[in-house]
This record gives sequence, C-alpha cells and structure tokens, in this order.
Amino acid sequence: MQKTGYKQLKNSWKIFSSFDSDLIDKLNEIYIKYCRYKKFDSVMPMFYGEWCNTNNNVIGYYDDKCLVAFSLIRIHDDQNVECVQFAWDYENPKLRLGIKSLKHECAFYRDRQFKYMYLGEVQEYKKHFEGYEELGPI
Repeated sequence: MQKTGYKQLKNSWKIFSSFDSDLIDKLNEIYIKYCRYKKFDSVMPMFYGEWCNTNNNVIGYYDDKCLVAFSLIRIHDDQNVECVQFAWDYENPKLRLGIKSLKHECAFYRDRQFKYMYLGEVQEYKKHFEGYEELGPI
C-alpha cells in the first residue's frame, strides 16, 4: 500500500461503529443482490459476528444518501489488513464502486500507516492496482 498514490474518496463513505438490525438487514440485502448479479454457484453467508467483530471495519459506500455498497476489512495487526468481502447492488454501474472502493481503502489504510492490504486470491483485475504484488509459495 505504501507504493500507491491513491486518494481517499470524499463524503461518500463511512466506517460503521455500531450495528442495529436495520443496518445489518441493509448490508445483507446488498450482499444478496451482489451474489445474484455475479451469479455465484455457491455463496458463503454473512454472519452477524462478521459485522460486529472489533477486528473488522465495515465501510459503507453511498450513492447520494443511499447505502449501496460495503467492504468488510479485517485488521490483523498494526501493519496488515485483509479485504474479506466487498459487495454492491449494481443499480448504478457507472459508479464503478468495485474499483473506486479498493483505491479508497488502499489510501485510507496507507494513511493510517498500515503496510500491507491483502486482496484475496489472484484475479486479473487486481494486477492493475498500484503496488500490487503476488505472494509466492511457502
């Protein structure tokens, strides 16, 4: 992340610090829309504990004032974070939230002195992000 020049988004996101049933319902609704849009064959459910785990940040993204996407980021320690799940409703594809959110998160955690953000399995689109590195075998 230290190798990126990305900037944080302005005014269209927030980190949730508390979760009521309405917010969890909305996050799950977004996740279900995302999975249906992507036509995943097998879907891991989002569990209540994922939302409320103090080692996780849930970042919400907004279109106008409507929550339309989220990222679930796990904080492993003071240098390493992991992108666990991103989802959005795809109702306004021109937003390109998958790309914008990841650039924002790189800048956000870089600015908080984290060194590494793990993006999960290797996928072609991820290779185009500044500072991207593939981990080698153990």
